[in-house]
Amino acid sequence: HLSVIINEIMRLNEDPNVQGLALDLPESLYSSKVLNAVKPEKDVDGLSDVNLGRLVRGDAYDCLVPPTVCAVMELLEDLGGKNVLLVGASGTVGAALQCMLQREGATTLSCRWKAPELQTKLNHADVVIVGSTKPDDVPVSWIKPGTTIISCSRDLVSGKRLLQLTLHFQNVVESERWIQSQQYRKWDLRCLKLQLLSPVPSDIEISRAQSPKAVDVLAKEIGLLTDEVEIYGQTKAKVRLSLLERLKDQPDGKYVLVAGITPTPLGEGKSTVTIGLVQALTAHLNINSFACLRQPSQGPTFGVKGGAAGGGYAQVIPMEEFNLHLTGDIHAITAANNLLAAAIDARILHENTQSDKALYNRLVPVVNGVRGFSAIQLARLRRLGISKTDPGTLTEEEINKFARLDIDPSTITWQRVVDTNDRFLRKITVGQAQFDIAVASEIMAILALTTSLQDMKERLGKMVVANDKKGEPITAEDLGVTGALAVLMKDAIKPTLMQTLEGTPVFVHAGPFANIAHGNSSVLADKIALKLVGEKGFVVTEAGFGADIGMEKFFNIKCRASGLVPSVVVLVATVRALKMHGGGPNVTAGAPLKKEYTEENLQLVADGCCNLQKQIQITQLFGVPVVVALNVFKTDSPAEIDLVCKIAKQSGAFDAVPCNHWSAGGRGAVKLAQAVERAANQKNNFKYLYSLELPIVEKIRIIAQKVYGAQDIELSPTAQSQVDRYTRQGFGNLPICMAKTHLSLSHQPERKGVPTGFILPISDVRASIGAGFIYPLVGTMSTMPGLPTRPCFYDIDLDPITEQVKGLF
Repeated sequence: HLSVIINEIMRLNEDPNVQGLALDLPESLYSSKVLNAVKPEKDVDGLSDVNLGRLVRGDAYDCLVPPTVCAVMELLEDLGGKNVLLVGASGTVGAALQCMLQREGATTLSCRWKAPELQTKLNHADVVIVGSTKPDDVPVSWIKPGTTIISCSRDLVSGKRLLQLTLHFQNVVESERWIQSQQYRKWDLRCLKLQLLSPVPSDIEISRAQSPKAVDVLAKEIGLLTDEVEIYGQTKAKVRLSLLERLKDQPDGKYVLVAGITPTPLGEGKSTVTIGLVQALTAHLNINSFACLRQPSQGPTFGVKGGAAGGGYAQVIPMEEFNLHLTGDIHAITAANNLLAAAIDARILHENTQSDKALYNRLVPVVNGVRGFSAIQLARLRRLGISKTDPGTLTEEEINKFARLDIDPSTITWQRVVDTNDRFLRKITVGQAQFDIAVASEIMAILALTTSLQDMKERLGKMVVANDKKGEPITAEDLGVTGALAVLMKDAIKPTLMQTLEGTPVFVHAGPFANIAHGNSSVLADKIALKLVGEKGFVVTEAGFGADIGMEKFFNIKCRASGLVPSVVVLVATVRALKMHGGGPNVTAGAPLKKEYTEENLQLVADGCCNLQKQIQITQLFGVPVVVALNVFKTDSPAEIDLVCKIAKQSGAFDAVPCNHWSAGGRGAVKLAQAVERAANQKNNFKYLYSLELPIVEKIRIIAQKVYGAQDIELSPTAQSQVDRYTRQGFGNLPICMAKTHLSLSHQPERKGVPTGFILPISDVRASIGAGFIYPLVGTMSTMPGLPTRPCFYDIDLDPITEQVKGLF
């Protein structure tokens, strides 16, 4: 029986709906193996070694006292100076009793029934606590008159049993209180010390020099319960969504977005600022904080970018885990996306080669003599207005409507995807569709915007993949594949927990590109993090590319999906990038920087600040306070740094702070953290840029004119006909996700600074109905990057002896 009992205890340990475990077993089964199988946090008997150890150590806040002991203590009063004898009370209960009695000032002795000195000890005792049945050969006359006798043997009379049961329930309540106390406490986080070196080594060397905490330790430090964490190896874990239900009454922390100026090849370091800021907040200012980042696509990792985990002494570790596979979310998206693509092509083939009757018989086959619709087929019948549930009763017309989707192959918008920069797949067509990079999949956008498993299923079902020959939309639900897609995505929906170089928590989740999707990490990671940090804590997340793209989409798309309100925007700039916007020479990857970028040039900096000013103005359109973070490089002069900070403040920034976290870790971003904390206490007038009720074209025009600074927009005939079609199909009230180059505020990548007077060309308009947005294509946008002449993979290698990854920057 022992193994059966232990297996059942293990099962209940892992059940998040079970608050506590009380054991009521035959005496012979109360072995330490059984008692210690119960998780300490669910041990309402208080009999595990962990609970007893805490009790003996005097850690009353963190332990539960066995109910029997509580019952005894409840019955006894004024124990100071009294002699208490425990007879036949051994094991955990005896030890716990001794501990509690001594804490109340009693002198305790312990004795076996068969001990020769029993009579003497009974004669001197003021209180006798009996732990097991009294043998007949111990006369009552041995006990002096007036002695209090308490029996806590298992053959208790019903009244005492009732008291013990009552105290059992009291312990269940105590354990509930313990769980609540976990919600509202400041984290007891052990931060990791940095060994700063100068010159700063490569990112991978820094990452490898730090020993990360085991992820289960980190999870406990930030208040996660064991049931809520799924461990992947030593340093990463998935966090279950059940946490949101447990913490639903916990007030949210402050919500900070890191955005940037228009990017240049010189790099601005948004991820590095995000990590530096949370390291400063938690490791140096002792404020609960969480970073929420996107998972990098392995396309750019092996192509042009190398690692994307931050950099220098502000990064996520281990950086090779972060950059390669992680917990497999992108692979899950690839699998789901391509299953849907295969379903489309298979359906067209079978409809083209079979009669209505043959098609229907195969779609609804006889299995074991019974013919029935699956749940998703019944849902399709309901959508078609057919209320029948018996496959044998459909008319020929109903069979035709049910079995034929009649997909128009020329309207298929669903592409196959792969997570590699493979430019030749742009030209390979399978049926009517081509290849995109995996992070451009609508399923990735859905993962980032979903709020629950149910919501994700609904969104997956709503994805429009083509039109039928009458011009009506065909969805994943029509193809019968929704449930299968949800199954492939069931683990990907959980955020992945990692840590920074200084041991503070990070969520890595979702990874849509910001030039072709909305470019923000997941709503779920943000929501969970906001609960975990508590009211005084901060969650810092990052939007892709410049504020005109990633931030605009964060506010108009992500905040609408989540209902969350941002507290502060941190706008990242560098002196070098501003010089490029001021008219500095072009930069070629791998070539030495021209002197304009390495020597003081105040005029170039002043000219380039126009881009920073414009991005500050864009942020102000949404009514959120802005703090400028100036990422300092060693070639920047003090005068250049002062000039940028001065212009930023004159342009309406709440504050502008130089940051050295790349070379100094969190300590180098303390001033930024303090500025963010002050800005978060400002009055917040957050508002969306446009109303969803406006026509699609009007919403596009507002973004083009107010955000990009365009004179007007110009739709191609294709774009206009798509807008008309989506409006007719009832998709006109969705937000807009502009697919535009990230290298300029305009549609022309070479135009730096603040271009004006341009007409923004809209070449096509597409719809991600499941994700919930319309995306216009500005000019020509590639959804499949290519590899450069010398890709990063030349430098990436594996040491076969240590299994260490080399060359990820």
